Amino acid sequence: MAKTISGLYKIEVIRHRGPRHTLEAVEFDTLKWVNCFNHRRLLKPIGNIPPAEAEARNYAQTEDIARAA
Repeated sequence: MAKTISGLYKIEVIRHRGPRHTLEAVEFDTLKWVNCFNHRRLLKPIGNIPPAEAEARNYAQTEDIARAA
């Protein structure tokens, strides 16, 4: 899976937007891409919600189960 995500990153950030001239520019574009990847991208297999929302729901459900035990 890491290869898939790395490939997406290279295509969407590096190739489409062109080369960066500073490390700070690369870091900033990477942060923007990761934020979009986790908080805006909708995934059909998990109910057309962003991965971060699915993780938050799962965490809340796990907490509820732990409290009930």
